[in-house]
Formats: sequence, structure tokens, C-alpha cells
Amino acid sequence: MSGQQTVTRADLCEAVHEEVGLSRQECSALVERTLELIVEALEQGDTVKLSGFGVFQVREKRARMGRNPKTGEPAAINPRRVISFRASQIMKSRVHDAVVEA
Repeated sequence: MSGQQTVTRADLCEAVHEEVGLSRQECSALVERTLELIVEALEQGDTVKLSGFGVFQVREKRARMGRNPKTGEPAAINPRRVISFRASQIMKSRVHDAVVEA
């Protein structure tokens, strides 16, 4: 894969199909269920740690004052929940050491 390509769910399903040998339909269901379990855990406020990959975490952001970028007028920003991802050292190292072939 080149550095400009986006990896899609279909790509993940195909990779699982080639690696594991399940049917494409079973691989698609497996990938979809895995992603759904991650989303469900995050909805509940749980931390999702995938060893060797990274940590998904829900953070609470408090209300604050911001500015409208067009007008410069102050605008209230409501409190919200955001998802943060922190890559593992293993992933950081692999990405850092990867050589992109031209």
C-alpha cells in the first residue's frame, strides 16, 4: 500500500479473508462486529486498549469560551465528549522506521 491510499473496511475484510481463509461474508461480519464492540465500549466511557496498537479513550471537555473565526466574536462552546487515540510504542516505532519506496 502506498502512503496516499486510505484503508477501508472492505480492505480490512479482504485482508482477513486472505489471512484466515473464512468466507468474505464471515470476514465482513467479523470486522464489523469488532468495530461495533469498540464503539460500544467507547459509548459507555470505557478505555479500549489494543496491545501493540494503541489506546482509544473518551475524554470529557468542559464548556469554554471560543471565538467565531469569521467574525472574531466570542462564542460559547458546550461541554462534549471526544475520542482520543494514543499509539503504542510498538506502532510508533514501526511507523517511524517504515521506509516509503518511491
